[in-house]
Amino acid sequence: VQLQASGGGLVQAGGSLRLACVASGLNFRAYTLSWFRQAPASEREFVARIGWSGGTTYYTDSVKGRFAISRVNANNTMYLQMNNLRPEDTAVYYCAAGTVRGVTAGRLYKYWGQGTQVTVSS
Repeated sequence: VQLQASGGGLVQAGGSLRLACVASGLNFRAYTLSWFRQAPASEREFVARIGWSGGTTYYTDSVKGRFAISRVNANNTMYLQMNNLRPEDTAVYYCAAGTVRGVTAGRLYKYWGQGTQVTVSS
């Protein structure tokens, strides 16, 4: 199983980025997918989650109204559209897949991508 995250980069505050996570080697439709992030010297934190059908999404409060998670099961791909980025969004972003529904704890996710760096300058 592989999860490949991409799309990170350097952007000014107020700008946008779109992250993608392409999965292989698993039954993509059977998994809940999430994005997590980890800033330097900080704990990993949950960012957003999407259910297997794409109909259910959940966000941490700090990104509500700015980030949008989506998935295209036919392409085994998940996305995170990030708008109005802030310096505090700077982190390595990880995609994760799990079979336990409705959870935000990273330890409950079975598969992880390698991470993509997002840096927001002020």
